[in-house]
Amino acid sequence: MPNSLLNTLNEPAALRRLSRGELGRLATELRDFVINSVSKTGGHLSSNLGTVELTIALHYVFNTPWDRIVWDVGHQTYPHKILTGRRDQMDTLKQLHGISGFPRRAESEYDTFGTGHSSTSISAALGMAHAAKVKGEHRRAVAVIGDGALTGGMAFEALNHAGAPHGVGPADLLVILNDNDMSISPPVGALNKHLARLMSGNFYSAAREGAKSVLKNTPLYEFARRFEEHTKGMVVPGTIFEELGFHYVGPIDGHDLDALIPTLENLRDKKGAQFLHVVTKKGYGYKLAENDPINYHGPGKFDPSIGITKPATAPKLTFTQVFGQWLCDMAAADERLVAITPAMREGSGMVEFEQRYPRRYHDVGIAEQHAVTFAAGLACEGLKPVLAIYSTFLQRGYDQLIHDVALQNLPVVFALDRAGIVGADGATHCGAYDIAFVRCIPNMAMLTPSDEDECRKALSTAFGRDHPVAVRYPRGAGVGKRPESNLDTLPWGKGEMRRQAGPQLAGTGALGRRVAILAFGTVLHAALAAAEKLDASVANMRFAKPIDEALVLELARTHDAIVTVEEGCLPGGAGSAVGECLAAAGVAVPLLHLGLPDEFIEHGDPAKLIALVGLDAAGIEAAVRKRFGAALSLVKPAVND
Repeated sequence: MPNSLLNTLNEPAALRRLSRGELGRLATELRDFVINSVSKTGGHLSSNLGTVELTIALHYVFNTPWDRIVWDVGHQTYPHKILTGRRDQMDTLKQLHGISGFPRRAESEYDTFGTGHSSTSISAALGMAHAAKVKGEHRRAVAVIGDGALTGGMAFEALNHAGAPHGVGPADLLVILNDNDMSISPPVGALNKHLARLMSGNFYSAAREGAKSVLKNTPLYEFARRFEEHTKGMVVPGTIFEELGFHYVGPIDGHDLDALIPTLENLRDKKGAQFLHVVTKKGYGYKLAENDPINYHGPGKFDPSIGITKPATAPKLTFTQVFGQWLCDMAAADERLVAITPAMREGSGMVEFEQRYPRRYHDVGIAEQHAVTFAAGLACEGLKPVLAIYSTFLQRGYDQLIHDVALQNLPVVFALDRAGIVGADGATHCGAYDIAFVRCIPNMAMLTPSDEDECRKALSTAFGRDHPVAVRYPRGAGVGKRPESNLDTLPWGKGEMRRQAGPQLAGTGALGRRVAILAFGTVLHAALAAAEKLDASVANMRFAKPIDEALVLELARTHDAIVTVEEGCLPGGAGSAVGECLAAAGVAVPLLHLGLPDEFIEHGDPAKLIALVGLDAAGIEAAVRKRFGAALSLVKPAVND
């Protein structure tokens, strides 16, 4: 961009040297940069277009990074990344070894707190504000939270704490509610802008405090307090935040720099807990995204002049779509089915279900803990709840999973989407831990289907049980095995043999039937490909709990080594279940566990990440040869079964 303001800004200090009149032009350039950048890499778009002016205003008013800005969720921070020295790295967004799609402390000093899950910003910023008090540092802490994230219980816990008295005095905390789910109504115009500037200014505060001191201990004090509260409540929806101990300002237009900047300047210099309500529009400035913010929430690559287009050939059915179709079919067959989502209707494939069965559909907001216990309450009354939740988000309801569901042995089905490596969203969204954290809970069961058809059968199997069951499946499509339309089930707790090694000839050097690969989930297909090179046996285990003990012991009896493969963490995972089974039976056989390493998996192309951790066919083959190749070079005669 010739003569671009944006190209001259490599840090917020340079932004703060611009004149107020130049900021509107900067906003236009920044918005265009976001659109063009995301169109080339894919990523979050609607939410980032909605925070352009707010991001400029924050870095213009506050002395970042000395003043701390904490962004909730983090998928609204592309303008922040661009203005804080990462403009030239945006072409690596979400790619292996590139920059993250979320704030990340290791990436920049301006990313004050790493995020990816929602509703954490107020707690973190409050901690930073109190740390500044304790250390005697005069710095501001700002939490930027969306209206969706405000549905999370953790946000209310933090609000309740922030407004309460503390040993070091009230925290100097500013919470900004980025309200992007409603239109800018007439009150958010000139009058409301004037009120917000007045309410955030020193005159209003001085007059308010002066009146309090004059009227205190008189009968008029309580009348004046209530009059102010109710009068203010008629113009602004801030009463609840005032009751929590915040000084509420707003709502104001979050795309109006002439409203944002003076209001933020006033609030920057105020002590105590402040709450600013700004109204923005997702996709603002790009009509296609404004008109369809959901479709443009996280698009892949696209042409900005045309927008998102349908692929020329129909894509394969995704596991999410398989779940959505199964959910509607099972609901038609069993009126007890009730479906729950913690604010992930589209992501979990529940749009059609909501349309067909609105009375049996519940979106509880970003409130995973509530979602789990709500499901438990439904199950207590004889309904059959299905909770569709990403693997990484179930972590947030773990206490409820144990205490409210499993302890009471309630028949709740947990449909765990995004299990295993998720790719571009990286460590915060990687579904690495569900096998381990579900497997250790009494009464719980876990199915690991290997393809789309088996996923449908696994869901039907889980629904038919009278105890809690989780079914894990990955993001995206599988091998393309379209599921049958019936509601058939799988034999409970039983795996299946998918490949038997051929007969062995001594001295051939083949590994053959002396190695058995036990695969859990969609890694089965990589295991089968590796087994062709190794001439190994392969079992599709299907269940991580209960483990098919009979199959494990039979394979241990007829093979010289056992290899387990799973797209989940190794500590406590499905491989551990196989080892525990063998140990309990007193069977000693060489074991090799393959899975996700004991580290957080970075963002990047899923296929590259799978290869990097050695879970593709080549990686499995190489690991088996490295561990067992030399020892098994002299092949024994085949065992007669």
